[in-house]
Amino acid sequence: MSGETGPADAVGIDRGPRHDPAWPVAVDVFDTTLRDGAQLEGISLTVDDKLRIARQLDRLGVAYIEGGWPGANPKDEEFFARARDELELSTATLVAFGSTRRVKGRVDEDPTLANLVAAGTEVVCIVGKAWDYHVTAALRTSLDEGVAMVADSVAWLVARGRRVFFDAEHFFDGYRRNPEFALRVVEAAAAAGAEAVVLCDTNGGSLPPDVESAVGDVVAHLGADVTVGIHVHNDTGCAVANTLAAVRAGATQVQGTINGYGERVGNADLVPIIANLELKMGIRALPPGRLELLTPVAHHVAEIVNLAVDPRQPYAGTSAFAHKAGLHTSALNRRSDAYEHIDPARVGNGTRVLVSEMAGRATLEMKAAALGLTLDGRTLGEIIDTLKRLEHAGYHFEAADASLELLMRAAAGWEQPWFRLESFRVSMDHRSGSGSRAWNEVAVDVDTEATVKLWVGDERRVAVGEGNGPVNALDAALRGALAGSYPALDAITLTDYKVRVLDTARGTGAVTRVLIDSTDGRSRWTTIGVSENIIEASWQALADSIVYGLLHADD
Repeated sequence: MSGETGPADAVGIDRGPRHDPAWPVAVDVFDTTLRDGAQLEGISLTVDDKLRIARQLDRLGVAYIEGGWPGANPKDEEFFARARDELELSTATLVAFGSTRRVKGRVDEDPTLANLVAAGTEVVCIVGKAWDYHVTAALRTSLDEGVAMVADSVAWLVARGRRVFFDAEHFFDGYRRNPEFALRVVEAAAAAGAEAVVLCDTNGGSLPPDVESAVGDVVAHLGADVTVGIHVHNDTGCAVANTLAAVRAGATQVQGTINGYGERVGNADLVPIIANLELKMGIRALPPGRLELLTPVAHHVAEIVNLAVDPRQPYAGTSAFAHKAGLHTSALNRRSDAYEHIDPARVGNGTRVLVSEMAGRATLEMKAAALGLTLDGRTLGEIIDTLKRLEHAGYHFEAADASLELLMRAAAGWEQPWFRLESFRVSMDHRSGSGSRAWNEVAVDVDTEATVKLWVGDERRVAVGEGNGPVNALDAALRGALAGSYPALDAITLTDYKVRVLDTARGTGAVTRVLIDSTDGRSRWTTIGVSENIIEASWQALADSIVYGLLHADD
């Protein structure tokens, strides 16, 4: 069992888990990123994406991976077909999702149930109505038929050798309005052979006290032979709290998605759920040794779905253990646990010290030590003065660690050895009518060309690059000028480009801040440029990005 043991000191601090004997010893983590998570606006997963995410989830050690709804669309059909041969799971069990039989239909003629069996998974999860309002208004049938649809479907699947989980849709809304019917539904599923009954807060409107009370009632009603699970959405911002409340009440299966992806505002985020269960409540959620994979897996999945990682995500976010205030960093320099509720390494994360105009000497000393730099007091003072001046001008180094590192190394006397810029020029050819928004005019691509003149050692080089904008063209020209000299450059790619106009009251004469995100396939970094000229700001950030990538190419 994982736990965080705090220091035993004169104050008696102990931040280890507090496991109540009434709580479960362990829970099963059921991940539905590939189904529910894929319903988030902006996510569109290919079959290859789904297979890659499934491998990451298995690496993390979740118990169940819900792969999708076989028969609902060609993509999910292909996923389950390919999963048989291509998906080798060492920890997780793949689950196919579907629904109960149709109203007044026959289970042996129901296409959804047939597709579940054909998917070939050991476990299937089916959803059915637990709110009387949905049965009478949406399905337009009787409550007795609503119960029969659940019982018949579960029994039919069990008879065909499937382990069955039952998702009680809208359970908490139904339990508030008609608790007798809601309990009849979950009781019918359990009596028909469902291994787990999962209580769903489908609309996401419940609060922790209501969830804990209702789950406790169901656990008592069904008895110890039936697993009770929890599946909640985050519409009130309480999905993580609701899940933990359910576990306190006896739920032993927790459903959610990595990074909280899901319809509307998302599902329960398994990242803080898993960490809280293990580190705060002393409840095992993953196999031993897997908790430290939480941050890298969360970030890997974010890359696959092509959404930026939330820097403020608890435990796994890049800002989760980032410190800016001088008081905090001064204390951290003496005692690492002074301002961190856990050791970040337990979840695969790390402490970050943010340097800004608020930085004090202790902050810079910690940053320099992390970089392996030895700076005397005079140099530290000069860096602090420089930071204050640059941040006043519009720089924002806490968002651009890579540029900060280069600045600190330069203050210590380091000079980057790869190239010296002589000059650059950017030109744009915009023909009349091109890019027009008029309905009857055809937009024509704007041609952008950049020329870079620089020195590599004693050799002067000139290169021209074309691109779909000034940054793209400058990047092409710089790479052309450096071609053949630094093989590591091939692995460095720009992944994001962000522009912010500062002091908007000055209109087109305002200062522009440019941030560029880059990666070499192993790590990511951010660089910054600031100028009244957006192209000059872009060059600053671009040049820093390349220099930083070459500096750490052999790390």
